[in-house]
Amino acid sequence: MEKHRKKLLRDVATLAALVLLILAARSSLADHYYVPSGSMLPTIDLDDRILVDKLAYGLRVPFSNWYLVESEGPRPGDVVICESPEDGEVLIKRVVGIPGDTVAIHDGYATINGTIAPIRTTGRGLIETLGEKPHSVSLSAGGGPDYGPRRIPEDRYLLVGDNRGNSRDGRMFGLVDRSAILGRAVGIFLGRKGFVWKSL
Repeated sequence: MEKHRKKLLRDVATLAALVLLILAARSSLADHYYVPSGSMLPTIDLDDRILVDKLAYGLRVPFSNWYLVESEGPRPGDVVICESPEDGEVLIKRVVGIPGDTVAIHDGYATINGTIAPIRTTGRGLIETLGEKPHSVSLSAGGGPDYGPRRIPEDRYLLVGDNRGNSRDGRMFGLVDRSAILGRAVGIFLGRKGFVWKSL
């Protein structure tokens, strides 16, 4: 009986250690995210599942927002997972403004350091280029609220949805601290029609 009890305790301890290791890896290395809203349409659809690289901007202490090793921060055009400064809800948005940039948004068009980020019409809809990253945007619901011009301070980021007229984002809830950016969205791996792969 004692031998059986020790084996059971050993098995429980092994399982607990494995669960802790998996949770730590999800906290610091990689995770997935379920998209509950249409704020990133047409880039990301409602109910898509996103693979998130949590090492993209550095290695964190598991279960915290503290960095063990910090690397280059988010760049314009990156799609990131973040905690809302309003209520801590986990959101997915696109980086429009980074520290040191002066950013304005008017009718959905972003102006960064005096240059309008181009939006062109293609057979696939509207394509915006932020930094070196072209991506789809939607102005079908209008451009949403205007913003700025405002200079982005150190360690802060302006995050905006691609569905400019239907996104609650940094234009309403303000700038996001770097520590609240949890990782970079790498791609969509599961959509309504099943398994897919679409890089972000």
